[in-house]
Amino acid sequence: MMPSPGAAKGGKGPTKGSGGKNKRSLEGRGPTPKAEDRAWHPAGKRKAAAERYAAAGGKPKSKQANVNRAPKAKAGDDTENVTGRNSVLEAFAAKIPALTLSLAQRIEFDDRVKQIIASANGRNLPIIEITRQELDRMTDVGTVHQGVALKVPPYEYAHPLDLLDTIEGRNQTPLLVALDGVTDPRNLGAIARSAAAFGADGLVVPTRRSVGVTASAWKTSAGALTRVPVAQVTNICLLYTSPSPRDS
Repeated sequence: MMPSPGAAKGGKGPTKGSGGKNKRSLEGRGPTPKAEDRAWHPAGKRKAAAERYAAAGGKPKSKQANVNRAPKAKAGDDTENVTGRNSVLEAFAAKIPALTLSLAQRIEFDDRVKQIIASANGRNLPIIEITRQELDRMTDVGTVHQGVALKVPPYEYAHPLDLLDTIEGRNQTPLLVALDGVTDPRNLGAIARSAAAFGADGLVVPTRRSVGVTASAWKTSAGALTRVPVAQVTNICLLYTSPSPRDS
């Protein structure tokens, strides 16, 4: 039996060339891309979010500190959220104190969202990008948040006697509006707006069976709650006793 043409000694056929493949494999793939340049990496997602916000009129791309991860909720956290694009815009217009602005991932950038981002940047508020599921969990059931939520801090009530001391220190006659049984925060906001219009020095509300200053009250007051302080007492009747106990 004749050996096949080109057969080498030892019975093995000719070795085929690699065509340069081995050489290319030895060269490697180059340096590893930075984390922010990898689209699937969390740093890359934050960079992409920062670029979207910059394109919408936010801060420059290089300043990415304004787009962060969502913070974990603290135990006993009694902050509230103003939700909805129009409501958040109204909250900014009313100068409601705020902590953070939360936006849903891949939110549609209409004119309202661009204005919201610009307002948040103007007040140096952190902008947090979270999933819609997280936004659903942090807002009330059934709330239509439209991918936007503004976190507002709990209101700091004045003590009624401290409020009186401040007014009397200006050599003025105190004019306080005492409220009892007001359970709708929108009514409280409307009363604050009226009280500011006729020059009231403050509002007094009971701690029980009455609404306090909430996000809805802030919004309805149209900024009046930034000018008219609110004090809390255990019982409105204590206002008519003299002297009133300071620990009331």
